[in-house]
Amino acid sequence: MKDLKIICRCQDVTEEEIVDAIRKYGLKSVDEVKRVTRAGMGHCQGKTCRKLVEQLLFKVNGFWPDPEEQSTSRPPLKSLPIKLVAASEEDFDAVVARGRGGQHG
Repeated sequence: MKDLKIICRCQDVTEEEIVDAIRKYGLKSVDEVKRVTRAGMGHCQGKTCRKLVEQLLFKVNGFWPDPEEQSTSRPPLKSLPIKLVAASEEDFDAVVARGRGGQHG
């Protein structure tokens, strides 16, 4: 069995998948790798795998990605407590208001 090195733990993307995509499509940036392989699209938004993807781009292409090129990202995800998900509308409004320092609306 082949030893698979996971680069993006959030999306289970392996080194082999990334290297194959870089070679096949001539990818030059982290954002291009992200679009093709989903590496960096998970909960951490690339905080864990971005440097590893950059290293793979260098390994395959022989040059580092442009440091000015920024990968697109989404706002961070935040888990909600189950009591908030199951709360009535009034309870939910009260929790949200407390989070805003007691202000409503």
